[in-house]
Amino acid sequence: MNSGLAASGAFNTPGTGYTVPLSLVMKEFELELLTPAVNVENKELTRANINRPALQLAGFFDYFDPSRLQVIGMVEHTYLTKLEESFRNENLRRIFQHRIPAIIMCRKLGLFPEMLDYAERYDVPIFSSHDDTTGFISEIIRWMKVQLAPRLTMHGCLLDIYGVGTLIIGESGVGKSETALELIKRGHRFIADDAVEVRRVSSETLIGSCPENIRYFLELRGIGIIDIMRMFGVQSIKATQAIDLIINLEHWDPTRIYERIGQNDEYTEILGNKVNSHSIPIRPGRSLSILCESAAINHRQKKLGYNAATALTERVMKNSGGVMRIHDVY
Repeated sequence: MNSGLAASGAFNTPGTGYTVPLSLVMKEFELELLTPAVNVENKELTRANINRPALQLAGFFDYFDPSRLQVIGMVEHTYLTKLEESFRNENLRRIFQHRIPAIIMCRKLGLFPEMLDYAERYDVPIFSSHDDTTGFISEIIRWMKVQLAPRLTMHGCLLDIYGVGTLIIGESGVGKSETALELIKRGHRFIADDAVEVRRVSSETLIGSCPENIRYFLELRGIGIIDIMRMFGVQSIKATQAIDLIINLEHWDPTRIYERIGQNDEYTEILGNKVNSHSIPIRPGRSLSILCESAAINHRQKKLGYNAATALTERVMKNSGGVMRIHDVY
């Protein structure tokens, strides 16, 4: 959509210093606030990592990171019940004194009386969760990594093609949206057009989504804006998708030598992650939707251990006694 529904420009500078409101965490994980006197509306989280304060409850505070959420499970709670009261109070006070973001009690475990006093004194909220500790920590870390991930906005279309997250890029007017529409009509799922918000959730994974204000809308030159969900149904859309493949559509350049065999993989770097990519030249008569489908299927085959170019090379070498190479054929 080059009509201005999304921010202009091919690439935006990745943001830094993202935060997550503590109130959003409370809502997302259905946490019960045990300290109503402590205001959670003005508190934010800056770290995706979680800490179970085992050593801190024993009095060891070296390398303690007070910016992390503190989660107390059955092991920590049982240990606290066995401590002498004054020792327990002192170590709990030291934890709260660091002004940690919050404490979450899993398994609906009860509070020790001094915890309420310290929570109000140091302005630290305490929540309760019915989930088991390990499961809760796994889910909140996964969710927080997405919320706090480094990100940028890319100009392109993102679709799920046979389970392969395919980001179609190219200069304005090259036919990205038209190709996306044809792929949607062929049964593939649409995530974003024009502004694709890319988040780096790990060194291996990039997640793409669409800004909420233009979600599921697509622009077609000469027609205008269409609503993909209304037009093709909920089966044609998807909120997020891991980006596995990049297809760069470009006008045919007769002076350029394009890849014909595919023995050497090409990559595009986004936020420090390398993504497999293809440059597809556009000429009249070429079916871009079928080419995108073929690229996605070929990518899946390679992930499963089969490389057509390598298989053909081996066949040619075997049949020619090692004399002829694949470049002699193509």
